[in-house]
Amino acid sequence: MSDVQRYLLRVDEDKDSAQRIAEETAQSLVSKTQSLIDVVQSLGEYINDEDASIRSKAVNYLSQVISALPNTTLSRQQVQVLCQFLCDRIEDGGAVGGLRKLQSLGRFNREMAIMTFRALVEHFQDLMIRPHAQRLQILELLNDLMLNHRGSLRSLGDGAIVGITDLVSGEKDPRSLMIIFSILQVIMVEWDIAAKAETLFDSAFCYFPITFRPPPDDPYRITAQDLKVRLRSCISASSHFAPFAFPQLLEKLDSTSPNVKKDVLQTLTACTTSYNAAAVSKWSTTLWDSLKYEILNVQEEDLAEDSLVTLQAIAITLGRDLTSTNQTTHLARFLKPIMNECKEELQAPQHKKAKPAGQILSSLASSSSVALLLVVKAIVPPLLTIYQDVDSIASQKALLEVLVQIFNAAVLRDEAPGVVRSSADAEHPLAPFKDRLFEVFSQALMSSPHEEVTFRVVALKGLLRLCQVRNYLQNSEIGMVVQYLDEIVLTEDPSGREDVKDEAIQALVEISKSKHQVIMDITFPAFMANLPDQPTKDQTDYVVTLEGLARLSVEKSISDTLIRRLLNKLETVLQNDGQASYTQALLSTIDYVLSRRDLPSDTNLSSYHEKIVVTYVCKAALASVGSGPEALVEAATLEILGRLIARIVCALDEHKRRSVAIETFTLFTQEGSPFIPVLYRQDIPEKQRRTMILSTWILASVGQAADALYTVADDIDFDSLLNELTRLALVETTPTIRHYILEQIALLVNRSSTSKGLSDALRAMYNPIEAAQIDATPSIDATPIVFWIAKALLLRLSHTQEVLDHLLGLLSDNSCGPTSARGFGLLLASDEIISKQYGAKLRLLSKQKVFSICAPRIAADFRAAEASVKPNYLIALSGILKDVPTEVTMAEIATLLPLLLQSLDLPDQEVKAATIASLAVISQESPGAVEGHMSSLVNRLLQAASKPRENIAIFPGRVKGSVLLPYRAGFIKGILPVLDDAKRHVRKMAVECRATWTNMDEPDQDA
Repeated sequence: MSDVQRYLLRVDEDKDSAQRIAEETAQSLVSKTQSLIDVVQSLGEYINDEDASIRSKAVNYLSQVISALPNTTLSRQQVQVLCQFLCDRIEDGGAVGGLRKLQSLGRFNREMAIMTFRALVEHFQDLMIRPHAQRLQILELLNDLMLNHRGSLRSLGDGAIVGITDLVSGEKDPRSLMIIFSILQVIMVEWDIAAKAETLFDSAFCYFPITFRPPPDDPYRITAQDLKVRLRSCISASSHFAPFAFPQLLEKLDSTSPNVKKDVLQTLTACTTSYNAAAVSKWSTTLWDSLKYEILNVQEEDLAEDSLVTLQAIAITLGRDLTSTNQTTHLARFLKPIMNECKEELQAPQHKKAKPAGQILSSLASSSSVALLLVVKAIVPPLLTIYQDVDSIASQKALLEVLVQIFNAAVLRDEAPGVVRSSADAEHPLAPFKDRLFEVFSQALMSSPHEEVTFRVVALKGLLRLCQVRNYLQNSEIGMVVQYLDEIVLTEDPSGREDVKDEAIQALVEISKSKHQVIMDITFPAFMANLPDQPTKDQTDYVVTLEGLARLSVEKSISDTLIRRLLNKLETVLQNDGQASYTQALLSTIDYVLSRRDLPSDTNLSSYHEKIVVTYVCKAALASVGSGPEALVEAATLEILGRLIARIVCALDEHKRRSVAIETFTLFTQEGSPFIPVLYRQDIPEKQRRTMILSTWILASVGQAADALYTVADDIDFDSLLNELTRLALVETTPTIRHYILEQIALLVNRSSTSKGLSDALRAMYNPIEAAQIDATPSIDATPIVFWIAKALLLRLSHTQEVLDHLLGLLSDNSCGPTSARGFGLLLASDEIISKQYGAKLRLLSKQKVFSICAPRIAADFRAAEASVKPNYLIALSGILKDVPTEVTMAEIATLLPLLLQSLDLPDQEVKAATIASLAVISQESPGAVEGHMSSLVNRLLQAASKPRENIAIFPGRVKGSVLLPYRAGFIKGILPVLDDAKRHVRKMAVECRATWTNMDEPDQDA
């Protein structure tokens, strides 16, 4: 049996096996055990068979044989013969694959390419009715010819264009369309299409607009946007298309579909950007007449924005390479009627069309330097005249907004790369109006009533833009603006006018980017002078000043100076035993400024280490024993200082971090100092115990360098330190101090690098009191230590099963069960100190692992538990769920949902809130899961809505209306008390919630 016979027998049943037969034939040709003539002759009876399917399979066999051959196997004569053979039989199908292989060979010449193309064109009517897969193959062959033999096809002239447009017509498959648009774009851009421009345009535009929606799980990943972008490239490819594109696109702009209108506008933008100025100019007035409706009569904001972009694109094209302001240019003739119409609209500044008119002018002015000059000359003088004549603040504000938009355009032109300046642009277009504009905006900002907040904000933005226009204002004038802004920030009463202060600070920040010396000379002295050495008891205005200074510290030179001056001010405040709140504000400002610096590469890092870390940690330690200012030993001060030193220490190199680690508990105090470390001491005053806050931040910031601690003394090792910290946590009565000691314990355990250390941690978790070597008393609660150690172990997935078994066992204990239940909320919660930033070991799957063990166990134990301890399991479950990813919890939703519903009956409001949040996620991700529990769920939610009432808006609207509809009347009645809540935002949520239920669709209207 010949290879072709074997192939024909297998091809319908097993295509892979048939493919292997063709490859075997190809191998025999390579090894010359049979010749190409033998293979072709073996096809004789099959390629002449009356059955078209047999002919197609026979030709396909030959194509697969050719495709399997190495590129150098066939001679030029053989390639010629095979090309002729396959072209003659292209209507039988199966020949395309072989031709694709042949055209890729070096011996495939111009004549063969033309022969192949003509074969495609001559049989295009037969090819058009082929299935999608075969059509795709044909288009891929055409694409190959365009890639590899474009010159051969191009030599056929207009005949090739007509043939290609015939081949690409009537297609719907997105894969084929992507190829078609690529082929057409090449022709449109590279070939002489003048004689066939309309034919080519029609072949592409017939697919506009694209309404394709990819099916779910589309394997080809072709989106509607992909098709739109490629089709848009075709429509905008040649200026020859202008007479056809513009009228048809404008006709489609009348569509009622926002998506179609958006597509039209984006295509118009592409066309006006790509076409030459002469082509665009002929249609510019017509385009304006259509676009102005979308802009001036705003119906959809995004459509108005797209229309402005199109309008700007027209101006950019008409002004490209233009240096003359002559009124006969395409650009001037385009702008003149637009500016006249905008001036007319601005005669009534409060009219709704005035604002979009300003947007039009700004968009046009930013298109080119010449356009800016034309707009400024035509618009600014009448605007200033109108401003002088109007009396109302609202009208003046509207006019200033238009001027600010023109200023924005001027700033954009300055920032535009490769800007071409006209000869008339040597003097800035706004220069003739500088004094008047500066006066108008200065008076609006500083002389207007302070209650006119929005008016003053517009004026402030205008002055900022004038400062940002390149080489426009003198430094002295910019300095005057800076003084205005300083005055607003420092002296105006902020009550009800925070917007003006915020804008003023932001304006100073913007000015500092280009004129930082002005800020250094004017703003810094003014702000620093406003900082008191010793504020009065009720004085808090320094907060605004410090906020302004912090936000100004964008440039390195400014922030360097600021840190230096703030440290000097802090020293003065501490010497005067200043207020703790003022000290905290200064430290917070320094921390904020440093947070915006790249500290590891900062040349001042060593200075920060000495002047901040060493100096102020030591001062705080001494203050705790009465040898320093009281402000430094306030818990809040120590927390802020701790964050600040941690930020600096994290940036230090390993050697310096080890030197810092050694001082974790001695806090940089010298031998003989009155300060004695807290460890291993009894009956320590609270002020000294507060230094454990700093010790915690130091321990966190040194990372793995903390091991240096164990080199300080022979009697300090991991076990002894853990036991001592456990003792301190057990006897500590101040919550803040105890929290930081617990953080230290968790840090030590989580970062432990030895198995012995983990064993010691487990022992301390099982019996903290025994590890601390103290006597148990009723006042000592060891549960927090148990859960902090457990947290440290679970986050690194050490002894996970063992730890969770112990914790879950505590829930059934009547004495410690309630406390333990709350502890579960700690296990997976994010923590500022136990974090990657400070070298904590956090495994990616820790949350999934803990949940997968706890969820089924809690559900099972809950069912078997006594009634008195059942709430413990619900509280524990709520604590875990709040920190577990939604996709993880959904796997156990059927098990957990009954427990969550019962959690809503608990009196604990935090548990209720966490449960409602979980139910909200479940109803969003899997609404079907809650539909069967809707009756009890709605009633419980109404009860939860009364206390706390903030939860009322969590659930409604997440599940199908047809499921909720039977409960609508009851829910609307039940929500009535909440409508009278004392809190405004609760009443607002209640109204929105009621509206959701009231407007619910009937079942037959449900999507």
